[in-house]
Amino acid sequence: MSGTSRVLLDARDVSKSVRGPEGQLDILLGVSLQVHSGESFAIVGASGSGKTTLLGLLAGLDTPTSGGIALDGHALEKLDEEKRADLRRRLVGFVFQSFHLLPALTAEENVMLPLELEGSDAARVRAREALEAVGLGQRRRHYPAQLSGGEQQRVAIARAFVHGPRLLFADEPTGNLDQRTGHHISDLLFALNQDRHTTLVLVTHDQKLAARCARHVELDNGRLVAPLTTAKVAL
Repeated sequence: MSGTSRVLLDARDVSKSVRGPEGQLDILLGVSLQVHSGESFAIVGASGSGKTTLLGLLAGLDTPTSGGIALDGHALEKLDEEKRADLRRRLVGFVFQSFHLLPALTAEENVMLPLELEGSDAARVRAREALEAVGLGQRRRHYPAQLSGGEQQRVAIARAFVHGPRLLFADEPTGNLDQRTGHHISDLLFALNQDRHTTLVLVTHDQKLAARCARHVELDNGRLVAPLTTAKVAL
């Protein structure tokens, strides 16, 4: 780890429990981790291990039952939903397994959405530049149903980074894609990490994808069961 990098995401003894028909269900138990600015970091685990719940907590989409999470120095558990949403808009981009594109909007209009929410005067120009960057400049007027799965995921990636987030969360980003297309999508995500110094946090069950990250942790039944794997991080 570079001595000049700093902690962007800091989770301290995080637990998450919910009440169910049979009593308390513990989803996460005492999870602690740090993600540094500019690095690539993977959270791996089988279905039901708690990794997607952990991602939601790290992104401020939910709050832990106990423990604390700081994003860029902001204690998420001390912010109300409005302030957490504002922090996400400024700092965070999301890529999901199921793309989450709006079917009634073109590729260009989908990418414009986060810029319009922040009141950008150059939303259309920036959206076109983002689509060009993922190789879809010629497909900007197409609707999601007119695009392949890989093309839809590239639109989702363009939408995620169009506002210049410092942190990109990707939840099973290749899970709905064939192996070849999934490899292209992962190449694109790591290129963003390297070329734009965007911090990348991946949630995946794919060990090969996780191995491409500088570090990874493994969750099993809500607990960290493997030590951090460290590699040299290019910043």
